[in-house]
Amino acid sequence: MPRLPLRRCASQIAGAALRAADPRRAVRDTVRRRGRRITVGGRRYDLGRFDRVLVFGAGKAAAPMAGQMERTLGAALTAGLVVTKRGGGLPLTRIAVQEAGHPIPDDDGVRAAADLLKLAEGCTERDLVFFLLSGGASSLLTFPAGGLTIDDLQRTAALLLASGATIHEMNAVRKHLSAVTGGHLSRLIGPATLITLAVSDVVGDSVDVIGSGPTVPDPSTYEDALAVLAQYRLEEAAPPAVLHHLREGQCGRIAETPKPDDPRFASLPRHYELIATNRLALRRAADRAKGLGFHPLTLTDALTGEAREAAKCLAAIGRSVRSHHQPVRPPACLLAGGETTVSLRPGDDPAPAAGYGGRNQEFALSAAHALQGLDRLLVLSVATDGDDGVAPPGRPAAAGAFADGTTVARGRALGLDPAGALARHDAYPLLERLGDLFITGPTHTNVMDLHLLLVV
Repeated sequence: MPRLPLRRCASQIAGAALRAADPRRAVRDTVRRRGRRITVGGRRYDLGRFDRVLVFGAGKAAAPMAGQMERTLGAALTAGLVVTKRGGGLPLTRIAVQEAGHPIPDDDGVRAAADLLKLAEGCTERDLVFFLLSGGASSLLTFPAGGLTIDDLQRTAALLLASGATIHEMNAVRKHLSAVTGGHLSRLIGPATLITLAVSDVVGDSVDVIGSGPTVPDPSTYEDALAVLAQYRLEEAAPPAVLHHLREGQCGRIAETPKPDDPRFASLPRHYELIATNRLALRRAADRAKGLGFHPLTLTDALTGEAREAAKCLAAIGRSVRSHHQPVRPPACLLAGGETTVSLRPGDDPAPAAGYGGRNQEFALSAAHALQGLDRLLVLSVATDGDDGVAPPGRPAAAGAFADGTTVARGRALGLDPAGALARHDAYPLLERLGDLFITGPTHTNVMDLHLLLVV
């Protein structure tokens, strides 16, 4: 039987998962240098074959990944440029770090992409290029295709984020509005040896979806992108220029993104390495749970759907553990990873003045309703990047929240309305009043979300 309070146990389990996703450690464990040789995931590269070693990158983990690359490569590193989320930069020596907007792209992202593309276009077969990829790259590395503008991309991104579309669906659209993602960057780098080090923030670790796949071929099409807009009824609200661009592509008047059967890709020296994933984070969480005296059971690393509905499912399994000792006996730690969504009602503002919080806080609040009256159960839902949705002005970002069988009753005792907060997608203020927020600060990584339920 665990000796520590449940909240402390949950925090330690989540901490183990976050350490497993640490981008510095992931790069250090993957890229090793000995003299003039570099080993990357078992493959060896002789630095004597190259005139330059360059480091590019984009994503929430770009700065710490770049910092570790500077330490590993040392004087062998020629130069580099990475773009990361505003506030996520670090002072580096040889690699320039630029910051840009996320999740809505901005002009800073366009400027960063333009600078990166200038460096990429000059690459030759005598260059060794590392590309450091992590969650957030789709918006951070922004370069509108064709005659599109940053305003077109911003409006489209806001619509997609509010629609409840999955990351796979959103990125199918974004790749076809970009001149850098969807394999375009790989094409521009040309004959250089290109090594992608990726921290996965997508269900299934699909390499063409992580960061919208700037360095790999794209199996999605303009037709797929239009189908996403139609499925979520966004055609009327989407910018006219975006619809025109996608339809021109569908008709073949604009070239498709590079495809997996493109012979130009087959002949290029390319290596892709997944260095941190949700599955690895769950494995380390399970190890820590076992060390604390729980019987861990990992349910899935592919949890999707509406956050509030997924929470009800996890709570139902927790009830079964309590009542029937199935599918695992107490003391139990149920674990799930993935990325749920929150669909706003038609007409909702993506960031309404009285609606704060993200999918993990909504998950926790929904689980609290499903677990009302039960004791000795605890839920913790965590965004591994440390930033779950929108916080009220002047308040710290929360990574997620705790919930248990007393959450709803405690809220009502304070004169709050837990059911109303859930209906309004306004979990943050209530959970803050209850002291149930889980705050980590920026983790500079992202391997989707972690949900755990402890039963004793």
